[in-house]
Order: sequence, then structure tokens, then C-alpha cells
Amino acid sequence: MKNKTSFLPQEGETHPSRCPDNSAFKQQKLPAWKPQLTLETVLSTFFLTGAFCLSVGVCLILSANSVREIQIDYSDRCSDCSKLRENTSNWNKECHCFVNFTLKEDILGDVFMYYGLQNFYQNHRRYMVSRSDAQLLGQNVNIQKSYCAPFTTYQNGTPMAPCGAIANSMFNDTIDLFYNINSSVIQVPLLKTGNSWWTDKNVKFHNPKSYNVSSAFAETARPPYWQKPVYLLDEEDEKNNGYVNDDFIIWMRVSAFATFRNLYRRVSRVRQFADGLPAGNYTFHISYNFPVSRFKGRKHVILSTVVWSGGSNPFLGIAYVVSGTAAALTGFVITAIHLKLRKKKTYFQK
Repeated sequence: MKNKTSFLPQEGETHPSRCPDNSAFKQQKLPAWKPQLTLETVLSTFFLTGAFCLSVGVCLILSANSVREIQIDYSDRCSDCSKLRENTSNWNKECHCFVNFTLKEDILGDVFMYYGLQNFYQNHRRYMVSRSDAQLLGQNVNIQKSYCAPFTTYQNGTPMAPCGAIANSMFNDTIDLFYNINSSVIQVPLLKTGNSWWTDKNVKFHNPKSYNVSSAFAETARPPYWQKPVYLLDEEDEKNNGYVNDDFIIWMRVSAFATFRNLYRRVSRVRQFADGLPAGNYTFHISYNFPVSRFKGRKHVILSTVVWSGGSNPFLGIAYVVSGTAAALTGFVITAIHLKLRKKKTYFQK
């Protein structure tokens, strides 16, 4: 066993110095610039910041107000279907309702259809983590070790695909739009693909590898609240089926607030709708599947356009206006204090 004193420096031994090198950088001798805060620089900073924020805020508010939007609450208009969905034993029964409305003016440009939910909280921690990202990437994983519980497997051991509370509560109302003109009914063409981000379909979500989608999910079962398995979400387009379905991907982005909207469809600009939605009478044909009465929620359908700053949301513009007003008021207060003190100084000098 070595003696503890052997670790101490012995006579005649040399050790490298731990002092920093004698350089300008390591000895902190580099030239520095320290700004001198004068009255002119402080006031100009506040006033320029205020003017910039006010200008941007006004532009954002005007841009948001130029968005054309119509929002329809169909929670009460589909009251019969709502009562039917209150009983969970009626999950396999279909229920349809029709909601009529009128556009007094044309909605020109690209028109987007959203579904909106009110009083639906997705920001609970246990709800937000109730998913398996590895499963959504198409990997063969043991979901029993994930955070999906209790939506992992059935009593017979069959795993759920997809697992978790987020997927199980997916919005599943079907909404179609019809245009009523001259005693004839024309279905408005809606695009159900291209609504998600490129990173979603190419990075975050992948189907299990197999020669077709149905065989990839052969040994799995749908979540309890779903009416059809994941490989039948879009039977017409295999590229929009399974985990890479646009409606499913958009739903998996949880919202931070209890009232939110998600993109559902885009109006295809063809035939009568090449310039947008013309004024006239319309009808929403809704297949009512998503219950909201138990948690006192509401459901909406929103038709809206977008501008360079986004949709109809003036919050960012208001935030800029408030910040700019605060900066400008601070500049005026500093100016008033300076003038008051300067007058006192002049008086005492006399």
C-alpha cells in the first residue's frame, strides 16, 4: 500500500504551473467598449422602439382584420345526435345532421375549413405524455413500457394501434360542404391531404414496413373509442393512411388552451370554386361521432382565409401595440423628469 505522503510534491520535482498564459485574452487585457448612457441615446432608444412596435402592431391588426371568416356552432343544431352519443353503447350507430347557412359575400382566395373545440383540455400532463413516439415511427416496440396506459392492450393481449389517450380521443366527425344553387346541390370539393407539415410525414410519423398498410397492422386493434382501425382512415389514398394520415397527425399536436381549432380541409379551387366560395346558400352535412356534452364542450366549423400574417388572430398585433405604447410612454416620462430636474438645477444655480 502506497504511503499517502507519496502524493505530495518531493524536493527537486517540478510541476507545470496552473496559472493562465500571459496573453491579453487570458489575462483579460483586451480592449473593451463601454457604452455611455446619455439622455439622447436613452430617449432615442425608447422612442424608436415604441415607433417600431406601434407600426408593426398596427400592420398586424389591420392584416388580421382583413381575414374573411365564418364560424358556426353545431353543438345545439345536432342535439339529437348529441343525445345519442351520450350513451357509449351507441358507438356503432350512425347519426347525421344538416346545418344550413348563407354567405352574404364571396370569400375569395384560398379557403380553409377548421373544426373548433371548446372546453376540451389537452394540456394535462398525463394526457400529453400518453403516446408512444417509437410506435408512431413504425417501430416494433413493447407499448406496455410506454406512457400509453391504460390504452395499451386489450384483455386478450392485443396491442392498440395507435396507443395512448391522445390517439384514443381523436376527433372523428365527418364534415362535408354542399352549395345550393338554382334548386340543385353541388358538393364543394375539399382537399384532405397536404394539410400537415413535411416534417410530420417524413420525420415524425411512419407506418410499419410491410407490403400493404392493412398487413402492417394485422396483429393490432383499434383504440376503444375509434369506429374503424387505423389502416382504414383513408381507404382511397394509401399515402394518407395509417399513422401518416393528415387528420391523425394534426390531432396529435396537442393544444395549450382549452379552446382551439385544427385544420380539417382546404377548398379545392376548381369549377365554380376557382376563385373561392361564391355568395349563396350552403349546407354542412355532418356525421356526428365526437361527443362533447359530458364535459360541457362545444363544437364549431370555421371557414376562413389566411393572409401573410396568418389567420384571424389579433393577439400578436395587440401585443406589439401595447409594447410600443409602453416604450413611448416611458420615453415621455423620462423626458418630463429630465426637464423638471433641469429647471430645479437652473433655479439653484441662480
